[in-house]
Amino acid sequence: MNPQESIAYEVVRSDRRTADIVIEPDGRVIVRAPGHIPDERIEDLIEIKRLWIYKNLAEWRDLNATRVVREFRNGEGFLYLGRSYRLLLVADQEAPLTLKDGRFRLRRDLVDSGEIPAARKAFRDYFIERGRERITRRVRYFAPKVGVIPAKTDVRDLGNRWASCSPNGNLAFHWKCMMAPARIIDYIVVHELCHFHHLDHSDAFWNEVDKIVPDFRERKDWLRKNGASMDL
Repeated sequence: MNPQESIAYEVVRSDRRTADIVIEPDGRVIVRAPGHIPDERIEDLIEIKRLWIYKNLAEWRDLNATRVVREFRNGEGFLYLGRSYRLLLVADQEAPLTLKDGRFRLRRDLVDSGEIPAARKAFRDYFIERGRERITRRVRYFAPKVGVIPAKTDVRDLGNRWASCSPNGNLAFHWKCMMAPARIIDYIVVHELCHFHHLDHSDAFWNEVDKIVPDFRERKDWLRKNGASMDL
């Protein structure tokens, strides 16, 4: 990337005190900023962080160059809670997908008919159902430690975000979180709960995360390096 080349970015304004820049999982550069900051200030911020943005975009390209493409065939590995389980296509089960005897068992007709979207949906539905149980339980565990009371917790497709925290106290988590190890899921949960105190990623925010997850930097780095492999 040419150092003089303009950087494409999107601005998301909200009720927050400071502005920060994030690289989304799809490589988009997002500036999250308070509503009152003028466009000129945002342009200045982009210029100040130009080298940081280039560095992180380069890392993003390197990580996504090794993105895993999974096929719905016998023996393929699929992630769940940090472990890889081999796929077995079966004809003798009612549910589209189960995890039994150390294998994901997928109904063969979903693949034989060429309906790959249906096979992917079976995995998404499985992760959503299990995620609503596990992640809701972990939110209830960590919320008192963080000192907050969430209104509602849900698991669904969030596009390019791992999780979100709405102004009215609702939490949402991407179903792909269920592919990560339990300790990484806990980090994502704590991260979102701490946004109840600070909507940005200021030092004050990370201090809140540090109180609950002292090794958050290690977990954050794991997610950055391995997030691209958590896909179907």
